[in-house]
Amino acid sequence: MCAGVNIGQMTTSQRPRRYHHGDLRNALVRAAAELAETGGPEAVTVRAAARCVGVTPTAAYRHFTNHEQLLRAAQEQAQHSLFAAMQEALALLPPDAAPVDRLAAVGRGYITFAQREPGLFRTAFCPNEENSGPQDWQAPAFQLLSSLLDELVEVGYTDPAQRPDAEYAAWAAVHGMAGLIVDKAVRHLGAQEREVAIDRTLEVVRLGLATGPKATPRN
Repeated sequence: MCAGVNIGQMTTSQRPRRYHHGDLRNALVRAAAELAETGGPEAVTVRAAARCVGVTPTAAYRHFTNHEQLLRAAQEQAQHSLFAAMQEALALLPPDAAPVDRLAAVGRGYITFAQREPGLFRTAFCPNEENSGPQDWQAPAFQLLSSLLDELVEVGYTDPAQRPDAEYAAWAAVHGMAGLIVDKAVRHLGAQEREVAIDRTLEVVRLGLATGPKATPRN
């Protein structure tokens, strides 16, 4: 990790190697994501990223003219990591898993990522002046959620009339629980109690979508 590194106190062999040519931008992005992982969005600055990769701030500013641009790059990395966690959770299920179980797995993967990587999670959704609207790099996770909700309609679990904008209701519930954990609002809960709360959140989402003719109390 590069957060908190004091270059002046490091030996020559310990100092991070310098990056050259087209590799510098990618190195700065990786450093920004690392800073976000350990310290959240507040830790992501051009100077800190430059220090991590062993270049001058002037060199870094040639690629990112301000803090917001670098933070956006860190957000992209964080969002990609979040999407990967959702996919990994989905991959643990058998290929013939019911759509509602697939939806629950994705939700659990989302919350698990927030638990394991609170800095990246906060960075993924922090306000940024460079982000003036929906971002393309957010699309994969949102599209995955949309496709799973469409599957629920196709199998008769969810009434088609209840399908419009269901993404936002499901996302709000899962993101809300993830945020409570990251912000330590539920720190009074033990590990087991926290898992019960997560299960209950996913159950509420499931029951809220069970409006179709094929939905049964436990399917």
